[in-house]
Amino acid sequence: MPPARSPAAGLRRRKVFLPLVLLLPLILLTLILIFPSRSIPALRDAALRSQQTCDYAAGGWVPDSSAESHLRYDHTCKEIFKGWNCIANGKRNGHALLRWRWKPAGCELLPRLDPLRFLERHRNTNIGFVGDSLNRNMFVSLVCMLRGVNGEVHKWRPAGADRGFTFLRYNLTLAYHRTNLLVRYGSWSASPNGGPLESLGYKQGHRIDVDIADQTWAEAPSFHDILIFNTGHWWWSSSKFDPIQSPMLFFEKGKPIIPPLLPPEGLDLTLKHMITFVNKAMRPNGLKFFSTQSPRHFEGGDWNEGGSCQRDQPLSSEEVKEFFSLDNNGTNIEARLVNQHLMKALEQSTTFRVLNVTHMSEFRADAHPATTGGKKHDDCMHWCLPGPTDAWNDLLAASLAAIQS
Repeated sequence: MPPARSPAAGLRRRKVFLPLVLLLPLILLTLILIFPSRSIPALRDAALRSQQTCDYAAGGWVPDSSAESHLRYDHTCKEIFKGWNCIANGKRNGHALLRWRWKPAGCELLPRLDPLRFLERHRNTNIGFVGDSLNRNMFVSLVCMLRGVNGEVHKWRPAGADRGFTFLRYNLTLAYHRTNLLVRYGSWSASPNGGPLESLGYKQGHRIDVDIADQTWAEAPSFHDILIFNTGHWWWSSSKFDPIQSPMLFFEKGKPIIPPLLPPEGLDLTLKHMITFVNKAMRPNGLKFFSTQSPRHFEGGDWNEGGSCQRDQPLSSEEVKEFFSLDNNGTNIEARLVNQHLMKALEQSTTFRVLNVTHMSEFRADAHPATTGGKKHDDCMHWCLPGPTDAWNDLLAASLAAIQS
């Protein structure tokens, strides 16, 4: 019969075992660093899953003095629209605005898009940006990143695009399809023979067909493997669609909608029809993203009221609340209003993924072109390139990597 174990012997064993348990995570981390190969795929997959669960939409910008030296392109990229090239135009904080990195709450820094890896990962792929000039801002950022490592490109206009580039070595095409409202619109004048709108006193305006995709992108879903949509700014633009002189008049199935809709209601109906259209027309296994609204940073009034954006630093969290609170009904509430309509529409479509760029951009009052480049009015809506829009593409790349893994 074996001798009984003494309590002291059990305690000694536990004292030896406990440090080993505590050291196990450190040992596993060391293995990951030393052997980042297929020998420990499970550990690497666990780390990747942890990264994928990070909410990149919440967080803040942290100073990073080395960020500017790691730019993936600079002001010499020829695709940058002149008015957005803040460094070339001599914006006083054109370099300083690049020394920030987005850090999601409770997570590591948002990973940078690696241009070479992006090209490799998306061989034989067509990627389309569909929307207004803010989506062009994002498109140009990505083009410049990729051209920084590969200049073998063919410039063309695929599927009705405003502009496009194919990176020949990788057969990767990027295209921008310009559309302000997503749907077809044009001027409308009252008929001498009368009609439903004429009987209500309308004499002129803009006809918006909520169920007909703008021809600039109608073929895009059948051509592209990945689509990134945006819309919003033009729906709240009284300078473009004056509610008295040139109101938005909505049509469905070729007939005016009576009673006439207000622009927010027209946006809801447009989103409903266009989401349905894309879902039916998209290529098999295609990926669809909708970017949330990019914020503006006018202070002292709107663009035509002397408003400006001359800050040299990102806003604080408290300043963001003040700028964009819907309760304040300020100049810059457009973004959050648009997002309410967008999220309502997307809740009914699980096939679209949301690219939430709003909150990260709300801080960056320092990164608009303002009056650089000789503008008559401050541009507090578009973004400097290079600039925060690069982080939108970092977010896109992280989202694609999570989906594909």
